Amino acid sequence: MKKYINIFDFKQKVDFKTEILSGLTVALALIPEAVAFALIAGLSPLTGLYAAFVMGLVTSIFGGRPGMISGATGAVAVVIVTLAKTHGVEFVFATVVLAGAIQILAGVLKLGKLMRLVPHPVIFGFVNGLAIIIFMSQLNQFKDPTGAWLTGEALYIILGLVLLTMIIIYGLPKLTKAVPASLTAIIVVFGIVAFFGIDTKTVGDIASIQGGFPPFHFPMVPLNFENLVVILPYAAIIAGVGLIESLLTLNIIDEITETRGKGNKEAIAQGAANILSGLFSGMGGCAMIGQSLINISSGARARLSGIVAAVMLLVFIMFGANLIEKLPMAALTGLMMMVAIGTFEWASLKTFTKMPKSDIFVMVLVTLVTVFLHNLALAVIIGVIIAALVFAWDNAKRIRARKHIDENGVKHYEIYGPLFFGSVTVFNEKFDVLNDPDEVIIDFAESRVADMSAIEALNKITERYLKVGKKIHLKHLSPDCKKLLKNAESIIDVNVLEDPKYKVALD
Repeated sequence: MKKYINIFDFKQKVDFKTEILSGLTVALALIPEAVAFALIAGLSPLTGLYAAFVMGLVTSIFGGRPGMISGATGAVAVVIVTLAKTHGVEFVFATVVLAGAIQILAGVLKLGKLMRLVPHPVIFGFVNGLAIIIFMSQLNQFKDPTGAWLTGEALYIILGLVLLTMIIIYGLPKLTKAVPASLTAIIVVFGIVAFFGIDTKTVGDIASIQGGFPPFHFPMVPLNFENLVVILPYAAIIAGVGLIESLLTLNIIDEITETRGKGNKEAIAQGAANILSGLFSGMGGCAMIGQSLINISSGARARLSGIVAAVMLLVFIMFGANLIEKLPMAALTGLMMMVAIGTFEWASLKTFTKMPKSDIFVMVLVTLVTVFLHNLALAVIIGVIIAALVFAWDNAKRIRARKHIDENGVKHYEIYGPLFFGSVTVFNEKFDVLNDPDEVIIDFAESRVADMSAIEALNKITERYLKVGKKIHLKHLSPDCKKLLKNAESIIDVNVLEDPKYKVALD
């Protein structure tokens, strides 16, 4: 059954059955993740579950990417674990609120467009690293409470149930798409375990999820400068990590669905969700690529699936904890392993012999940083910086100067390639000031003056010619180059000599 529905500003066709079933699947998958991340941060399991509910509900309604799922995440958990141990949970709530305010400010300032600076090799590395992390995190389910690997019957049982889950998720869509394969796999495995009384690890073995509606209260942190100094660095990191993960996830979902989300709107929604999460006893969070891919792969494309996931998660907490705690972890482990396999960009492996070595290096480096440091934001930042430096280095080598002397004895330097901080040294080496004739023209028809280093280079080269009594003309500077030169006059001397004969400094 498909109908058009208008939720706030987004009108689209909605398949209600697909959205509801997909949302239910996501809700089940959110539970072990939220509990695990809360325990990583040293907080109560309900702190993670409440965060998943609030983050998921707010971003599903107001976010810039329908179908994307947000909740408590490992990246945020890693940031706040030290704060939770040293200052307690109230400081965590206050930090999350401040992080949300920073994210809203970023959205209002339209900083979402900065994601354009993230090159494709960085996205490939980010996605592949995340897929490896998701897969490796599931291996903990094959260990006993002491951390030792399972052996014997216990190992065979969980392996068999995990493989059965993966087979159903892989094979069912080839037979029918009437029901989500992920939800079907969970129900089938749960039914087998319950019917045959199989002794295997369940959600309840991790922690109890029984609770009520998220309690509202203001963080019990005195408002003073000392406390602000404590929480501000954590809040800034959470805001940055959350935005990077959310906007990258948005871009990935955009590519899969061939639609376009709104980055700045998503930043504001993430900020509002984090503020409310802190006020409703949650640990905060951001977009979750694993759950988002579960949702999208199940066929969901609208906001309804995310709303259903958040509401059902709360229903499970308040009324269905006894049943949900009996879910076998093997089913959820198999689901997340399939997510990891689907998340990995297998096509990126084909690029190793076809793409520039610098791009391959960036992709591999981002993957390794993501996997070994578990710091997704740092991995992306490092990747962007290295990609930018490689780009600057490559362009610095591309500047050229074609030289010739015309019938009037005037020497022409026709510059090709951008003139910027990386290319000024090569640019200066192109000129033979002492041996050049008395009149020289530097033609920028195929070049561009890009920054202050380039302006200073022009100033120096004209000074060198003037010092030996020779005339120099700058020809075919573009309007933006001329504007840069004019703006720099108050900072440095800009020697631009105009000559009507050559229409110097004019296009």
